[in-house]
Amino acid sequence: MAKTADVIIIGSGIIGCATAYYLAKKGRTVIVLDQNDTVGNGGSARNGGGVRQSGRDKRELPLMMFGIKYLWQNLSEELGTDVEYMQKGNLRLGKTEEHLRILSRLAENARACGLDVSMVSGAEAREICPYLSDEVIGASWCPTDGHANPLTTTLGYYKNARRLGVQFYTGESVTALRKYQGKIRYVVTQNQVFEAQQVLVAAGYESREILKSVGIDIPMSKLLLETLVTEAQPPMFYQMLGTATADFYGHQSKHGSFVFGGSSGLEAVRRDFASDASTNLTASYISRAIIRYFPVLSDVKIVRTWAGWIDECVDGVPVLSDTPEVPGLVIACGFTGHGFGIGPAAGYVLAQLLAEETPSVDLSAFRYDRFRAKF
Repeated sequence: MAKTADVIIIGSGIIGCATAYYLAKKGRTVIVLDQNDTVGNGGSARNGGGVRQSGRDKRELPLMMFGIKYLWQNLSEELGTDVEYMQKGNLRLGKTEEHLRILSRLAENARACGLDVSMVSGAEAREICPYLSDEVIGASWCPTDGHANPLTTTLGYYKNARRLGVQFYTGESVTALRKYQGKIRYVVTQNQVFEAQQVLVAAGYESREILKSVGIDIPMSKLLLETLVTEAQPPMFYQMLGTATADFYGHQSKHGSFVFGGSSGLEAVRRDFASDASTNLTASYISRAIIRYFPVLSDVKIVRTWAGWIDECVDGVPVLSDTPEVPGLVIACGFTGHGFGIGPAAGYVLAQLLAEETPSVDLSAFRYDRFRAKF
């Protein structure tokens, strides 16, 4: 296998795999490195599958709306893989007046960006999803949101990237980046050295330490989120679901199982950063929250749970940026748990950026240097 390429991508999640695929379509040679022994073994394999526009920071909306309009619609056909994309809308639920104020503010910001999202009453929300409890007094409703399968989507990009000649090295933990004559050139792992004219760092939280080797620091932290999946149920409702305060989020999958994620608020007390094991604390918290919104699911059995670390950026918005001080280096990290749904669009525009084309969406809001003090 080659150790040189036009582009080296660090990280084999959906961002890395999608970027590799779109670059390979442009005729670029690509190597993808990942510290894990399997592809997509980070957040891309451990998330609730949301493909949503609503509830996002308005800086993310143009990119996410681009992905919904131009990429997700035909992704199964393009990749030859059923990504299980369903565009059945998104209800973000509220049980208090404060919840409704939060949802109204998010909806107003989204409408300012051109997104079709509206506030509905509790009764109107139950017309959309009859299984909601009477505790829900209102919701935001975005009919163009949906969900998909994180595993099949990521592996679909991986499979097609390989078909186009992309080489994947797993079990390669990157220890440093190195420059030559002022430009990025080498990627050093614990086993060997790789060489390219351009490097994309898309390794989740681990991106922070890798980037420090060339003097760049992205302010983000490591946060654990957990997800559970239930036994299969008859078809009930296929909307993507969320809440104003993120008690939980989830959907019913194509196969009948419900996939729900969330947090207990106590994850920050976990100091064992080497472990991504799920706990009975968060799973039971998510389950209690679900039952309050959907009493009909009270007796449904949980089949399994899993947990994963996310790269939580200090301002909740990812970094998608080139770095003029290190020519050839591009950064894609800090997705703050929003990376799956935005992944195809992010990969598409990152490939354009690396190919020195004008990205289809303005990336200025995602600059890596936006955190610097202004004098």
